[in-house]
Amino acid sequence: MSRLWRPSLVQRVFLAVLLAFVFVLLALQAYMYINFRQSLTVDQGLSRLGRSLTQAISQLDDEARARAVIASAETIYKSMRISGNPAGTLRFQLSDRGGKLIHSSPELRSEILAGPLRKVATQHIDGEPYWVYQDETPRWSLRIAEPERTFVKVLPNNTRSVLPYLLLAFPIVLLPVWFAVKHGLRPLRRLADGIGHRKASDLSPLGVDPPYAELRPLTSAIERMLQQLRDKVARERAFVHDAAHELRTPMAVIAAQAHALAGADSSESRGRAQAHLEQAIARASHLTQQLLDLALLDDAQPAVPKRVDVAQLAREVLAQAAPRVMARGVELTFDAPDSLNAPIDVPAFQSILENLLNNAVQYVHGGAHVTVTLRTEDPAGLVLTVADDGPGIPAAEHEQVFERFYRGSGHEASGSGLGLAIVRQAAGRMGGRVEVTEGLLNQGVGFRVVLPASPKG
Repeated sequence: MSRLWRPSLVQRVFLAVLLAFVFVLLALQAYMYINFRQSLTVDQGLSRLGRSLTQAISQLDDEARARAVIASAETIYKSMRISGNPAGTLRFQLSDRGGKLIHSSPELRSEILAGPLRKVATQHIDGEPYWVYQDETPRWSLRIAEPERTFVKVLPNNTRSVLPYLLLAFPIVLLPVWFAVKHGLRPLRRLADGIGHRKASDLSPLGVDPPYAELRPLTSAIERMLQQLRDKVARERAFVHDAAHELRTPMAVIAAQAHALAGADSSESRGRAQAHLEQAIARASHLTQQLLDLALLDDAQPAVPKRVDVAQLAREVLAQAAPRVMARGVELTFDAPDSLNAPIDVPAFQSILENLLNNAVQYVHGGAHVTVTLRTEDPAGLVLTVADDGPGIPAAEHEQVFERFYRGSGHEASGSGLGLAIVRQAAGRMGGRVEVTEGLLNQGVGFRVVLPASPKG
């Protein structure tokens, strides 16, 4: 029973065809009723009957014979349906020109029929509307009445005449439609079966070319999703491999220095081993934190932007980094408006500025200059630039520096090779981009981050 009531396309098609036939029935009812009303304005059946009977009694002078003709007609029509009305619903009245009533249907009792000459008018008899037709001869006045055929009364008759044909046509129409839908869904069922029987690790392309145009957007979307999953799995595997490789060195150093510290036989050797151990731990901690940051940026959904004073936020980040910058003997300059309100992803922006600043300070020598610039540009949006006058980056490596664990060549500083990868990932999460630019005074290197005025949220 549950399967019977489960929504399906076949059920929807069946109901749609059924609804279409109901609309057809209603349309036919309206059409037939309109035609009926129009026919009344041309020549109504009641008028034709009245004219025929008037002509039949026009040559009669005897009351008895005239009464017999009308009584005979009433007897005949009592067993006949007239204009769709039930049998026995016609009412007759005959009088002479002096107004003397000669014949009247018993159902009329004391009711006197009246109406315009040779026209059909409406008169209520016992509270029911009747059509009344009146005609005259030089000797007689004839009046005939029949129940008025309203839409409510016409509807059952029309339904009885139309419904059998619709019931006959319904299965004839439904069968080919059902057949087309059932067979049209076969490619979709084959596609579902093919996906359902795959192993969880199988992300290979479907390799399906659907025969129907309606299925192609679905297969294209699934192919894109599988490609995205393949790319994500490949990135995660590469990330895990590189992370394990990068963590192996500090872990080996930590193990070696811990062994050296435990076996040191003098305070000098213990102090040297402890310093090396703390340095290795700090490097491993920094690398682990950057790996976590990068993993969060990879998997997190875009955050809802928050309107903040970006200039003040940048000042707070630079103030936190000031002790380390001063310890390196680097001169730091910040150029920005006093206040710059904009909707941004605050953690992502902080990560961008911190990593660009760490990257600049780490690779320059003592006495170097680092300049941080923050401004808005139309139509680019928010623009953050960090430039230095250090050793710079060869032009051939401008694209490679954003790859994970890439450290470049020609410098002595050590690092994880993740800082610029984090910057690019955070900028992309905000709908922006990062690019390599010129450094200060034609030296060093600069990084320009462009964030749209309306970040992705």
